[in-house]
Amino acid sequence: MSKTTLAIIAGVSAAAGSAATAAIYATRTQRKDSPSPTLSSTPTSAYPSPPPPVPIPTPLRKDLLPPVNPTGVFQYGFPGPTNDLHPTLSTTSSFDRRTRNPAWVAEHITPASINANNADRRHSIFVEDETIPEKFRAKLYDYFRSGYDRGHQVPAADAKWSQDALDNTFLLTNMCPQVGEGFNRDYWAHFEDFCRRLTNHYPSVRIVTGPLYLPKRDHEDGKWRVSYEVIGNPPNVSVPTHFYKVIFAEDGKTGGDVSLGAFVLPNARIDNGKPLQSFEVPIEAIERASGLEFAGKLPTQRRKRLCEEITCSLLVRDYADRQKNLMGSPPPKKLGVGLRSS
Repeated sequence: MSKTTLAIIAGVSAAAGSAATAAIYATRTQRKDSPSPTLSSTPTSAYPSPPPPVPIPTPLRKDLLPPVNPTGVFQYGFPGPTNDLHPTLSTTSSFDRRTRNPAWVAEHITPASINANNADRRHSIFVEDETIPEKFRAKLYDYFRSGYDRGHQVPAADAKWSQDALDNTFLLTNMCPQVGEGFNRDYWAHFEDFCRRLTNHYPSVRIVTGPLYLPKRDHEDGKWRVSYEVIGNPPNVSVPTHFYKVIFAEDGKTGGDVSLGAFVLPNARIDNGKPLQSFEVPIEAIERASGLEFAGKLPTQRRKRLCEEITCSLLVRDYADRQKNLMGSPPPKKLGVGLRSS
């Protein structure tokens, strides 16, 4: 994919351009996927062991003994980058310390998990994730008066099967700054509902969600630049320009078909009448833009295109009605009402 092609997706706005993005990506040249890690649906609280020590490479020329050892700096510590892998009951995520946002957050939903109603989000509160070193952690006050919502990557409504699972979705490692009116509380929420409704057609659905920071063409000089806001005091939490979802809808059979869907949406107001399919892109487009790989181990013969298997469309609901649906029975008055959803 050329630089121009990648830049096209950055120009996607809530008003126009998304359909052209999908069309241009559809003409990409094919490439051979390389293997990537697979995600496990088994909940676990154990954290992965640290990576093994980085070996000192052998000289390229055996007849030359270098007078220096650059890798000797590792005796003082490995600089990174470090991607904090964090599994919880309802999510598995990789945190980007530089942007103070997750690089990706994975979830697994089923008809049983979505239909369960064993939790009430009024008992949940937003909390900082203490598994992240304090100096790299997003803070609650970073969002204060920022003008942005604490936008769930894995929505709370996907984890009502357990109060602990629901609480896990309120960790700031599951959040990114999102435009509120017109996006997080509207189009994005309808998109999350679309993902949940996939369990009416598939027994198992896996979703990976995360932020993108895409270039945009300067109207004055015609050059492409990556530019995004940073919030907090001091400013350290990056505001993504776009968000992606990669969807794996499984037929439930061992070695069976997987319907893939990949979508990129701008972090901006989007008219609820905008067709969801206009934001569909090839999965390779997200991989190239994010530096991540999602389906390297999924054989081509098992892949199907999600929007060819079902109708990719939104069911628009009023924000207040959606919130009522997320709440269980009203809690006792002494518990009070928790923070408003974002």
